[in-house]
Amino acid sequence: MNHDPFIVPPGTKISLKNDYNPSYQTSSEEKVDANIKLTAGIQQLANYQDILYAQNTYALLIIFQAMDAAGKDSTIKHVMSGINPQGCQVFSFKAPSAEELDHDYLWRSMKALPERGRIGIFNRSYYEEVLVVRVHPEILEKQQLHCIPQGKHIWQQRFEEINNFEKYLVNNGIIVLKFFLNVSKKEQKKRFLDRIKSPEKHWKFSASDVKERAFWDDYMLAYEEVFNHTSTEFAPWYIIPADRKWFTRLIVADIICKKLQALNLQYPTLSEEHKQRLLEAKKMLESED
Repeated sequence: MNHDPFIVPPGTKISLKNDYNPSYQTSSEEKVDANIKLTAGIQQLANYQDILYAQNTYALLIIFQAMDAAGKDSTIKHVMSGINPQGCQVFSFKAPSAEELDHDYLWRSMKALPERGRIGIFNRSYYEEVLVVRVHPEILEKQQLHCIPQGKHIWQQRFEEINNFEKYLVNNGIIVLKFFLNVSKKEQKKRFLDRIKSPEKHWKFSASDVKERAFWDDYMLAYEEVFNHTSTEFAPWYIIPADRKWFTRLIVADIICKKLQALNLQYPTLSEEHKQRLLEAKKMLESED
């Protein structure tokens, strides 16, 4: 599958409204076929994850950002359904705690980085510091900063810090994949109403979700700024159509598989001494009554 339509080209300025359609799907994809392909992709991802774990050289950090009800949780649930839990960690970042506010804004993310051989998933991330904090700048006053650069300078500063951080991760073998699940405002409204009407989904809904919806245009502008400044050659952003969940899951799974495939992962090669020990162990076991 060609992923170019979903990548934010580094060094360019994009418009979410004009350049990326939340309802987009390739002309050849239908829901039934997509589910079959997703099942195959989940199995392939499980195989790659097994080799990643055994090789113990790389780690994969997958970041999901989106507006509420875009399908982050369900995408993680479905795409990662075949993964060995020992090799995968999921962290959901909400409002920072008092302890976290006593540290720099990247601290809690650094603590949650995946170990070599593992896949780490951030459900929201340090990007909240240039998204929700930008839409609600009063949050900065609670961050105990020694100084706050005026105007747009703080956001430019944080874009630079985030790019440097991600470059550091990639240089040290932590591959960074960043997904924005692009849901339309119309589809979000539909999903909110569905949660309200369905008792089993009430727990997913919060009145604050509707309040944040009032800032939709502000969030879209903030996201565009994020994409324009932090989609890099070493860690590009993928903007994934999210109005059709089945298509979202298919694309995300395919991108992750292709990224792992590109690493040319290999099971560890045994030394001759190790091979000899295996043969000796085999003989001992076979000689038992």
